[in-house]
Amino acid sequence: MTAQTSTTRLTVAQALVRFLAAQYTERDGVRQRLIGATWGIFGHGNVAGLGQALIEYGDDMPFHQGRNEQSMVHAAVGYARQSNRLSTHAVTTSIGPGATNLVTGAALATVNHLPVLLLPGDIFATRVADPVLQQLEVPYAGDVSVNDTLRPVSRYFDRVTRPEALIPAALQAMRVLTDPVETGAVTLALPQDVQAEAYDWPDEFFAERTWAVRRPGADPAELAEAVRAIRAARRPLIVAGGGVHHSRAEEALAEFAEATGIPVASTQAGKGSLRYDHPQDVGGVGHTGTATADELARTADLVIGVGTRYTDFTTASNTLFAADGVRFLNLNIAPYDGHKLAGQPLVADARSGLGELTAALRTHGHRVTDAYVTEYSEDKERWEQRVDACYEAEEPDVRPTQQQVLGALDALADESDVIINAAGSLPGDLHKLWRARSRDQYHLEYGYSCMGYEIPAAIGVKLAAPERNVWALVGDGTYLMMPTEIVTAVQEGIAIKLLLVQNHGYASIGGLSESVGGERFGTAYRHRSPADGSYTGAPLPVDLAANVASLGMRVLRAKTVRELREALAEARRADTPTCVYVETETADTVSGPPPAQAWWDVPVAETATRPSAVKARELYERHVSTRRRHL
Repeated sequence: MTAQTSTTRLTVAQALVRFLAAQYTERDGVRQRLIGATWGIFGHGNVAGLGQALIEYGDDMPFHQGRNEQSMVHAAVGYARQSNRLSTHAVTTSIGPGATNLVTGAALATVNHLPVLLLPGDIFATRVADPVLQQLEVPYAGDVSVNDTLRPVSRYFDRVTRPEALIPAALQAMRVLTDPVETGAVTLALPQDVQAEAYDWPDEFFAERTWAVRRPGADPAELAEAVRAIRAARRPLIVAGGGVHHSRAEEALAEFAEATGIPVASTQAGKGSLRYDHPQDVGGVGHTGTATADELARTADLVIGVGTRYTDFTTASNTLFAADGVRFLNLNIAPYDGHKLAGQPLVADARSGLGELTAALRTHGHRVTDAYVTEYSEDKERWEQRVDACYEAEEPDVRPTQQQVLGALDALADESDVIINAAGSLPGDLHKLWRARSRDQYHLEYGYSCMGYEIPAAIGVKLAAPERNVWALVGDGTYLMMPTEIVTAVQEGIAIKLLLVQNHGYASIGGLSESVGGERFGTAYRHRSPADGSYTGAPLPVDLAANVASLGMRVLRAKTVRELREALAEARRADTPTCVYVETETADTVSGPPPAQAWWDVPVAETATRPSAVKARELYERHVSTRRRHL
């Protein structure tokens, strides 16, 4: 540092807050703050550091008070996704359990390629008091703390053990947060003594910085190969993943599909890439997909993946894409994903790559045959009739099925509504049945499928888009995992809508358990049976609606389809946090949704004496025999 350099003396925590407040992103000429706010729960590891700094610079950095560290990350991730990954929130915690509670949220963010900045407190860097409260002592390594559990779930991790080390660490953190390939959870572990330590900071550190979020185009050779592959295909199918949304490539995808006639199926993350009524949209693909999309996948000779990771739900554990000689063309900004399934990579931003493909194919006048278009259009119409049948409620004064609950919401929602879900039986029903009306209406976190995501994520989405109607769809199992942020919504007046479905247990896992010989063991919320001690007695007398009300949220109870429709309409009009509570009929008493249209590999016991497991193993082996490696 030269004598001429202007400096400001601040603590490390104060410097970090000032630095974060001056960071911006820019894409397509739109500039916005990178770190829109900070969430926090305070303890001895951050109260005198970041806590004091957030008071000192409260005008520059908005603050939100959380109730659970994991849920604070979920809220930040929901905000980031709604903000197209161009803006996110930071999360600060104390040391010990506060820090380790971040791990699940960090894994969710990194799996889904969504940016979030984690600022856990850490043990003393100087080790003048050792061990401190909540410190895990590691006899073989003095520099390890519980914060190291965040290393494998972070895209970038650093421990700031000296004040001056903050400068390169903070800059690297911003680089990763804004990198469309590398982004995910970023962790800066902050020893509590270092947070409060003062340093003379160069003023340039606090200057506004704008991080350009790039849109790389395709390599010309790869583009030419991609065009040749598409022109040679007779039954091509597009699989649209979450990268379409991250890139804001929905219009480019629609233009490409309209120009070529190629049908578009979608993963959970990609649903809504086209509106449900777009002529080329054929719905969800994979284990929870539609019959239309899955039959096209089985017969496709070229699968064009756009921004997808090809998880096992999408590929039906490598049994879905079954045509002889099927090949894959993968348009993805991440080379790692571009090469999956021995695919031909087209490494580029989704919007840039689709635009280049459309322009190149138009010069050849390329389009699929009319017969192919007629085939998938008629299949789609038949599937929509099945959706209508699932949604229809001939008797409005009876208890609804889960599918009729979705039908009631579907009839009410317009393109301004956002539907949030992550786990349980709802993701399968939503992927098959929901009619997405806008690019960001369908918000499913299915990369990590984390129970408890929905309510805090709804808060994050509502903060990013306060003008939208934001619905958190939650089953009773998920609700009991993490209802705490209802208090935050009430405190802040964040008017999220909670649709709480009571079906007395883990319905999704119960069905899966039955299919793999597990006999629904340990999946129902019921009393133990006096006869054999199993959980097959009467349903537990748990009143979740009363619990919601006790946390300060308004509750509307609905016992019938008619009451449900009225309650949903009232909740949608509400300008305060509102819950609609409904108990549904179970699959044991009514017909459920259309069954899975493709397999999913959950290994079954190879040896067993119980008939259910023996039968399940026989079926499993038949499915396994159809699996293939795409080479």
